[in-house]
Amino acid sequence: MLFITMLAVLAGCSAGGGADEASSGANSSQGTVKKIIVGTGTQFPNVCFIDENGKLTGYDVELIREIDKRLPEYEFEFSTMEFKNLLLSLETKKIDIIAHQMEVNEERQAKFLFNDEAYNIFPNKVVVSEKNQDVKSIDDLKGKKLIVGATSNAAVLAEKWNAEHDNAIDIVYSGAGEDTITQIKTGRVDATISTPFAIDYQNKAVDAQLKTVGDTLSNSKVYFILNKDEVELKSKIDEALKSIKEDGTLSKLSTEWLGADYTVEE
Repeated sequence: MLFITMLAVLAGCSAGGGADEASSGANSSQGTVKKIIVGTGTQFPNVCFIDENGKLTGYDVELIREIDKRLPEYEFEFSTMEFKNLLLSLETKKIDIIAHQMEVNEERQAKFLFNDEAYNIFPNKVVVSEKNQDVKSIDDLKGKKLIVGATSNAAVLAEKWNAEHDNAIDIVYSGAGEDTITQIKTGRVDATISTPFAIDYQNKAVDAQLKTVGDTLSNSKVYFILNKDEVELKSKIDEALKSIKEDGTLSKLSTEWLGADYTVEE
C-alpha cells in the first residue's frame, strides 16, 4: 500500500531479490502452528529493506514480527520479491499475505481481502528536483513527464488525474528506484509521486536532492492484503493490530521507522 509509489521505492517500490527469511516470532514452543508466508520487498526505504547488516527490516517487517509475537497459533515467514510480483504471488497462493504499504483500489478489492485495521496513513504528493521552481502542484505537470511504478497506487492516482484532464501528463512507468532518482536529477523526467518520509530517507541516504510540492494527492489508509478465503487470519491480524495500537506500539514503530506518527490522520 498508498502505494502506492515510491521511486520504485518511491514509485511503488520494486523490491529486489527472492530470498526467504523466517520471522523471529516466539512460536516454536507453542506446539503445532500454522505457517503464514508474508510477501514483501527489499528496496522500500524504512518500510521493507535490507539494512547494513544484511537483515530484512523496516516498518512493515517489524510490525509483522510484532503481530507474530502476539499470535502464537501462527508462524510468520517472509518471502521477498519484486513489488510487481506480489499480487500475482498472492493470487497463485505462493504467499498468504502482502505487507508492503498496500492501499485499497477497486481492482485489488475485487480479487483480494483487506484487513479492517489500517496500520499507516499514506500521504502521496508530487515530488520534483530541489532545483525545480516551475512545478508547484500536479497542475503544473501538464505537458511534462511524471514517472511512477507500474501497478502502484501512484500510477492509479496519475492515471485517474489524466483521465479527468485530457491526458495532459506524459506518464512514464518504471520499476527501478535509483533510476527514477537519476531521471529526475538529469531532467529526463520532471516528477514522481511519493511520500514525505520516503523522500526524506532518499535525500539522506543517496543525496537524491528531491522535494515534495503541492497539496496531498491522497491520504489513503494502508492495509495488509490476503486471499478472500483467509477470513480467520484477517480477523486474528485485526485483533493483534488493535492491541498494538492501544498500547502505543504502532505509534512507536511509525516514529522509529518513518520519522513521525503516520498511524493517525492529521
